Amino acid sequence: MKNNLEYAYELLKSGGYTLVLKSDDEEIVSHERGVKPLVKLIDNGRTLEGFFAADKVVGKAAAFLYAKLNVKEIYADVMSKSAMPVLNKYNISYRYAAVADTVKNRNGDGICPMEQTVLHLDSVDRAYQEIKNKLGTL
Repeated sequence: MKNNLEYAYELLKSGGYTLVLKSDDEEIVSHERGVKPLVKLIDNGRTLEGFFAADKVVGKAAAFLYAKLNVKEIYADVMSKSAMPVLNKYNISYRYAAVADTVKNRNGDGICPMEQTVLHLDSVDRAYQEIKNKLGTL
């Protein structure tokens, strides 16, 4: 029998999703890129305690949002080095296929604006506010 993280990972790979969140009794999937689906969950008052996440890319911004959502464990195809200390601080287990120094922007010619926004932050709530502010300007 597959555990929830394995299930989420397989669904991420087979379903063409960018994000899969799985608990014992619920499954949430998204095709949206970036941190938008995580912000929407937070805005809707969700907590994901006990959920496992499989995500294409997890940078520091996503790590803060996962901490705010209180997920249990994350798999990422690509994880930035700056995401790891955040996940460690909030006791979120993680696995990844590849590590990147930073998350690149969509053009691949610089740092992701969300990663840049939270690079020097260490508070989940402050990071969430800054991410929301930045999303409003993009």
